[in-house]
Amino acid sequence: MIELKTIARHAGTVLVGQLAVMAYGVTDTLVAGRHSEAALAALSVGSAIFISVYVGLMGVLQALLPVWAELHGARKFPQLGRSVRQAMYLCGCAMAVGVTALLFPDGLMRWTQVPPALQSEVERYLMVLAVALPPALLFRVFSTLNQALGKPVLVTWLQAGSLFLKIPLSIWFAFGGLGLAPQGAVGCAWATLVINYTLLGLAVWMLRTQDFYRPYAIWRRLELPDWPQIRAFARLGIPGGLAIMVEVTSFTLMALFISRQGLAPSASHQIASNLAAVLYMLPLSLGLATSSRASYWLGAGHPKKASATVITGLKLTLGAAIGMSALLWMGRNALASAYATNSEVISLAVTLLVWVAIYHLFDAVQAVCVFVLRCYRITLAPLLVYCVLLWGVGLGGGNLLAYHRLSGTGPYPTPVTFWAASTGALAVTAFIFLFILWRAMHQPNATAQRP
Repeated sequence: MIELKTIARHAGTVLVGQLAVMAYGVTDTLVAGRHSEAALAALSVGSAIFISVYVGLMGVLQALLPVWAELHGARKFPQLGRSVRQAMYLCGCAMAVGVTALLFPDGLMRWTQVPPALQSEVERYLMVLAVALPPALLFRVFSTLNQALGKPVLVTWLQAGSLFLKIPLSIWFAFGGLGLAPQGAVGCAWATLVINYTLLGLAVWMLRTQDFYRPYAIWRRLELPDWPQIRAFARLGIPGGLAIMVEVTSFTLMALFISRQGLAPSASHQIASNLAAVLYMLPLSLGLATSSRASYWLGAGHPKKASATVITGLKLTLGAAIGMSALLWMGRNALASAYATNSEVISLAVTLLVWVAIYHLFDAVQAVCVFVLRCYRITLAPLLVYCVLLWGVGLGGGNLLAYHRLSGTGPYPTPVTFWAASTGALAVTAFIFLFILWRAMHQPNATAQRP
């Protein structure tokens, strides 16, 4: 019962912050949708590319959570601070990769056959977000550190408070006013840039002034690169980041493939994907809380408590997922109407939200499993499973059904084919991850104290 309360409290705090971040995307979707159908379609494609890049790099840094949680559990505070400083080298490499990818998206848009009419607006949108990426990644390091220490509330306050700045900025930049010309989807990107640098500035101020961080001596002089430690970070972070990138791109690349179907399918998919992403925040929060707590017990030398924590987290996740899917199912008509005014977009979005409700059940289970598997240093197997099932069966299968004739039937050029294929692939993925996690918790090395 104590672990249940601890996980629920930690996850609840993280969830508030994550929902605030997701509200950025919801705000941009609503603003772009009210601005014009073309702005919403450009936002759908541009945000899909940005999220694909950002989440993969974020996953590399977020994979360090179990490392820092174990050091915290073992009460090795100075070593934890040094580990954070060494992580700055990894973060710098992630920034360089991400900015380059966002500045040169032409190849990806040609491969996915994004309509030429959208490409110019998407490129301008991504140029602004390329400048907004470095502070976003640095703030992610700050967020991961707080989650590892079991104190996510500081991050949550910053994220929730920034929402009150994001909403008026997105509206102002998108629609113009007070001497500023309307910028549509690009205006939403400028609002994100302002928010990211504001959050980073506040995070740096807190690290330097709050007594809570003093035992970790984070602000000591940056050491020269410790290559063995950085390689260890990379072995854990890169497969973990790639796995998350594959998971998310199997989801976000649907927007690029669907964009060739026209504005209405693209806009309806944006509504469905936005709500799916909002729902994902709950298992994401539970996964972070469960993995943080499990790593703490592993670092403290109590593997049985770690296993009990994992089981508690999974039960809590499944119960919450069933409730959220039921709510989405019942409220799908009202939600679709809130996002758009076009009847064709609303009708198609209502159909897609049925699939989103089913999709979320399996998405929640597999998401928590991925986070917990990192506690046991299992990152390569999830990556391989994602590549085969989410890319191969989900995204590839949806593309075949939508645009190719198979066995004398089809094609079926509708977003529904992509969501159906992805839901089936995710269901198989969830069961495989549960099996891998069960074996990991019963391996002999899982019952030994972590180094």
